Amino acid sequence: MLDDDSDKISLHLKVADRLRDKITYGELAPGLRLTERVLCEELKVSRTPLREALKTLASEGLVELLPNRGAVVTPMTLADTAHTFEVLRVLEGLAGELACERANAADTAALRELHERMRACYHKGERESYFELNQTIHARLFLLSGNPVLSSTQSKLNLRLRRARYFANVSQDRWDHAMQEHDQIIAALEAKNGKRLRTLLEEHIRNKCDAVLAALLAKGAVSALGTRSGSRPSNP
Repeated sequence: MLDDDSDKISLHLKVADRLRDKITYGELAPGLRLTERVLCEELKVSRTPLREALKTLASEGLVELLPNRGAVVTPMTLADTAHTFEVLRVLEGLAGELACERANAADTAALRELHERMRACYHKGERESYFELNQTIHARLFLLSGNPVLSSTQSKLNLRLRRARYFANVSQDRWDHAMQEHDQIIAALEAKNGKRLRTLLEEHIRNKCDAVLAALLAKGAVSALGTRSGSRPSNP
């Protein structure tokens, strides 16, 4: 429950967080018309913070604001998902290479600790906890690059991909491979092998893209408006 007596500046951000999670985890489906009255009642807020929250989500590409027709959850398309992954792949590689140059031993050890927590979730089959730790690890790697512009760009792109990644809920086989890829990524960071880490991260994101596109298409969760140029056979 959200309280209208909270600070009005932070209130719309709290509303945005709630709605963002609902979109990510599928409670608000792609293409769904968002009714202000219903959302205000559900979240216990007035229209003003709700509308500000919707503007925030629109800037992230999660919501479309329609003139005189309210808002809808932005549909996912194969083309948009593929294009976003394409940019993210290059940024991940650059972030990894810079992190190898700039991260200190404490930074690397902290990332290893997150990695081992993620591995524990993997062995327990706790997909949602694994997913959140995975997101944290990738974001932390960007912070270790020491480039705030790079980190900010990754954050915005990742918001566009979170729901596609979560909704795809890739197969056990792909999950196994992803865990192995993360083992190699952390090892390369610890060895400060920037070129290898760049290659590993770009391949990791490419594999993730293939798996997500295949899973979304199989589930009919996207509008098939094109696929990634040069996409390889998927291994979801």
